[in-house]
Amino acid sequence: MTSYGSFPGTRPRRLRTTPVMRRMVAETRLSPADLILPAFVREGVSEPVPISAMPGVVQHTRDTLRKAAVEAVSAGVSGIMLFGVPEDAKKDAAGTAGTDPDGILQQALRDVRAEVGDDLVVMSDLCLDEYTDHGHCGVLDEAGRVDNDATLERYAEMAQVQADAGAHVVGPSGMMDGQIGVIRDALDTIGKEDVAVLAYTVKYSSAFYGPFREAVGSSLRGDRRTYQQDPANARESLRELALDLDEGADMVMVKPAGPYLDVLARVADAVDVPVAAYQISGEYAMVEAAAEKGWIDRDAAILETLTGIRRAGAKMILTYWATEAAQKLAGRG
Repeated sequence: MTSYGSFPGTRPRRLRTTPVMRRMVAETRLSPADLILPAFVREGVSEPVPISAMPGVVQHTRDTLRKAAVEAVSAGVSGIMLFGVPEDAKKDAAGTAGTDPDGILQQALRDVRAEVGDDLVVMSDLCLDEYTDHGHCGVLDEAGRVDNDATLERYAEMAQVQADAGAHVVGPSGMMDGQIGVIRDALDTIGKEDVAVLAYTVKYSSAFYGPFREAVGSSLRGDRRTYQQDPANARESLRELALDLDEGADMVMVKPAGPYLDVLARVADAVDVPVAAYQISGEYAMVEAAAEKGWIDRDAAILETLTGIRRAGAKMILTYWATEAAQKLAGRG
């Protein structure tokens, strides 16, 4: 230990003395521009439908979704990721509502683009699970297993209709092998070279998706362990990363965020493309539930969790608190 006349000789606390001092020396900065708002739009409803497991989050009508997009722009949020919730009667084994040009997600994409133009990066979830009557992210074979290559054909169609509807970015979330290359080719074939692909590169089979199933009216039977990544594995994520980049991913994502900060850090260190992380429904629900009980400071916990994700290496964070957090950050100065 080095001493300079008094003990202790080194006092790190000098750099924590005031709020402005702490802000000046902060190693990680979180800003509204880092945030992306996931939003659900439900077909056939005249009023927003609250999601019981996610207090404060709703299934939007088309009109309220437009308002939410405008509010996000005003708060400085960079993007919105749209999820469609079709009427149950329109679900089938192939998820055809997902590739219908007049399906709810495609209508929502056109609505939001008409409302905000290029002031918000409009993203679309590219997956079949919301539209299939079995709730899986792909079509099933005769044995009831998800057929990877047949699903890729459906993803190509989805990419094209979503791009035609106005998506700036498509987000393939199904974890099918080869999905990024097929989607990139499908977009380029119809002259949509400018539409970017945000790859859900590392998507774990997680217990924290529970509230999301309510949010999208999931019909899932069974589980998704044969295609989503095993929570026990980390090195495998780097293999998925190499494949997605080789196939043409413009951006990559780790999902969930909080339980996998170690994986997020490894991915961020390994690439030179933008890295996103998705703070998922279960992460949101836990904070809201604990805050409702009075066990934690809700506002402080929200910003702390987001800062932790940003510190681990995410440049973009999908969070249901995006607009609220952006407003708090702007007020904090």
